[in-house]
Amino acid sequence: MYFLGFDLGSSSVKACLLNAETGQAVASAFFPEKEMAIASPKSGYAEQQPDLWWENACLAAKAVMQKSGVSPDAVGAIGISYQMHGLVVVDKDLNVLRPSIIWCDSRAVEVGNKAMEALGEAYVLPHLLNSPGNFTASKLAWVKQNEPDVFAKVYKFMLPGDYLAARMTGDIVTTPSGLSEGIFWDFVGEKPAAFLFDYFGFSPDLLPEVLPSFSEQGRLTAEAASVLGLKARIPITYRAGDQPNNAFSLNVLEPGEVAATAGTSGVVYGVSEQIKFDPQSRVNTFLHVNPIADAARYGVLLCVNGTGSLNGWLRNILLQGSLSYPDMNQIGSQAPVGSDGLLCYPFGNGAERMLENRDPGATFQGLQFSRHGLSHWTRAAQEGIVFALYYGMEIMETVGVSLKNIRAGEANMFLSPVFRETFANVSGASVELYNTDGAQGAARAAGFGLGYYKTREEAFVGLSAVKTIEPDTQLIDATRNAYADWKAAMPE
Repeated sequence: MYFLGFDLGSSSVKACLLNAETGQAVASAFFPEKEMAIASPKSGYAEQQPDLWWENACLAAKAVMQKSGVSPDAVGAIGISYQMHGLVVVDKDLNVLRPSIIWCDSRAVEVGNKAMEALGEAYVLPHLLNSPGNFTASKLAWVKQNEPDVFAKVYKFMLPGDYLAARMTGDIVTTPSGLSEGIFWDFVGEKPAAFLFDYFGFSPDLLPEVLPSFSEQGRLTAEAASVLGLKARIPITYRAGDQPNNAFSLNVLEPGEVAATAGTSGVVYGVSEQIKFDPQSRVNTFLHVNPIADAARYGVLLCVNGTGSLNGWLRNILLQGSLSYPDMNQIGSQAPVGSDGLLCYPFGNGAERMLENRDPGATFQGLQFSRHGLSHWTRAAQEGIVFALYYGMEIMETVGVSLKNIRAGEANMFLSPVFRETFANVSGASVELYNTDGAQGAARAAGFGLGYYKTREEAFVGLSAVKTIEPDTQLIDATRNAYADWKAAMPE
């Protein structure tokens, strides 16, 4: 038997076919080959077309099945991971009514802030664990306030993964974990937050059916199966946002375990057994995906929007694509720790929750024409990303998340020695890199949702650490001094 996982990101849609018995990926593919476009019709806006997600998912699935040579009859279940906090609105025929307002869009900040003020922090935070801020609920309220003609046609709202699944099955379904990431979940009542629906004037009818993250959530229609290159009636047995899914893919399920990722955005995600929240909502607490234990698990998430996007800007815009990413990593390693005083602040991809929804933009500080060259620019960018993440990790520690050991996939920014070594040296934590990614994690989780895997040990066969980076005692002081300089000069 095989399981098929999809990872719907903001850059591409990846698919992976996993051998259920060995836990090994037999084929993977992603589309498009160049990054999907993110439209920004106004400053702070970020939108994508959901139909393009579906088209790329179909291309990726077909490519995986062709590469693997596996019969569609051998695919037992499908799992879906997706970019968090996005909004998709559809009519009764599943027609998309407007482009998706995605995770890094800033337009709804004031909508969420007004809700927080009107409802009161003392009530909101224990119930939602977060300010409505710039999350999916506030984005839907923005549509209601600013596009009433569109809102009048809305049959259901969805998260990006809900839309992808609906195209596969025809069923509009979401999960408690998904609702918590959209700030639609009441942690006190353990149900959708009716008081927030009332405040924003949302009909409860807009809510999709709510099913567990690990459960049967619909089966492929004949039409969808045909364009995906699969057989009809394969069940979807798992869905989750990309960060809880990334944690699952790294076997991060218990309190004290921490996962990191550094793709378009950078995220550190720690698991807790306690309901705790940051009163300023700089880091955010959601329901974690938990397939085994009856006890609840919560994920505390720190996000820096501009991570791989900064590195990509350097390569594609500043350097005009003249160097590969490995070349940039090698060049950056030639500069000293601290980049000889050149400081980078990677806040150029929308409002940062870590900065209380401020949007200061990305900056380089301390540039000296006679001292700084390309090696300093590339190293300063990577150090700046790590320092921004560590700034948030210090906040995470205030809500009880331990940072002694961090797991990540051997991918994206973690392929850079400068990045991962700076990460270990500034945090003092060991960094373990694993042979996995989000699409593999979604495939494994599909096996849990199907009931094929009964235990954690069974599910994570084939997963192994390929590299461990320990803090370098000779560089810790220099790295932390560089971080102190970075923190002291951070833009207001």
